[in-house]
Amino acid sequence: MSTLPSENGPEDATQRSFWMPGNYQRTVKRTEDSFQACNDIVACFQERARVERQYAQQLSDWSNKWKPLVDSSPLYGSLLKAWQCFLTSADRLASLHASVCRSLVSEDGDRVRTWQKDSFHKKLFGGFKESQDFDTGFARAQKPWAKRLKKLDKARRAYHKVSRKELSAREREAHAQGNPDVAIEKQRKIQEERELAQQESEKVRSRYEKVLEEATRYAPRYMEEMESIFDQSQEEERKRISFLKQAFLSIHKHLDVTNNDSVKAVYNELHNTLMAISEQDDLRWWKNTHGPGMPTDWPQFQEWTPEKKSKKGKKAVEKKGTIERSSVMIGGVKVRALYDYVGQETDELSFKAGEEFLKTEDEDDQGWCRGMKEGGREGLYPANYVEVV
Repeated sequence: MSTLPSENGPEDATQRSFWMPGNYQRTVKRTEDSFQACNDIVACFQERARVERQYAQQLSDWSNKWKPLVDSSPLYGSLLKAWQCFLTSADRLASLHASVCRSLVSEDGDRVRTWQKDSFHKKLFGGFKESQDFDTGFARAQKPWAKRLKKLDKARRAYHKVSRKELSAREREAHAQGNPDVAIEKQRKIQEERELAQQESEKVRSRYEKVLEEATRYAPRYMEEMESIFDQSQEEERKRISFLKQAFLSIHKHLDVTNNDSVKAVYNELHNTLMAISEQDDLRWWKNTHGPGMPTDWPQFQEWTPEKKSKKGKKAVEKKGTIERSSVMIGGVKVRALYDYVGQETDELSFKAGEEFLKTEDEDDQGWCRGMKEGGREGLYPANYVEVV
């Protein structure tokens, strides 16, 4: 899960090789990197969840803002229904995106947090048990090899040193042999120094080759032990990669609204509503509701009927003929109850203080009015119990 390093060159790659002492730390550090990656993943998609929540709120606000305006618009029939369907679709999409927000936080986020808690065990003084176990295993496997490499490096430097000394002795000898100014005794002494340097070089070379042979014989065991610890680390990393793959797939499932059946249903319903817009049906509705198709009472002869006399009072108000209702309020006047009133008879209205309804007839001699409550219920009530709104 760590970022792959760039290759700079053969020598640099050799120095960074896993087999070099201490370079296993990159593999050990994967544990801490994975733990931090979990934190970053949770934070990343919590922020995406906030985006989903804000979008859901914006859809809902947009729908609520336009709903009363659309309802009172001059459009009618299937065309009005189509416009309203855009707003109801927005409400349903807002609910969907709100559920996406909840899924990202409570389902995906909690899932990663729970797995993180179960997979990484913090030490009392910092670090993780898993990374410490790998570090200990690598260090134990590499310790004998590191000692041999140190010994080999020391032998190599010693050999290179005597080789330079031998080369210098050969060069002095060659210079002396070609120079008549150098005495014979001096030449013999230079020759002896060259022979001693050669002998020392052969001795140190033999020691260097022996140390190299020991390291070469130990290399297979070193590789086996290191690979064993590395394979354990790889298995842990495989589990992490596998889990995070499933976590990402779950997040994708929640975010991919294109395959969500609810979204498909919303847009299918919206499309069907739009396709259901009918010029003929809408025009027919207007004709029958506001045009020539409306029913009406055409003028006809009405026989005169003598007026019946009755005592005045509340009952008299109820028994008045249709022709005599000169005080009927066309459409009614909206009034608000000042006090609670419970009707004493079946032809009386009951209401609570603050309740609003229509007054359909003016007050009579006895102080009673006729009114109509929402739902069509009509009856009498005391005039002084209400006020005009």
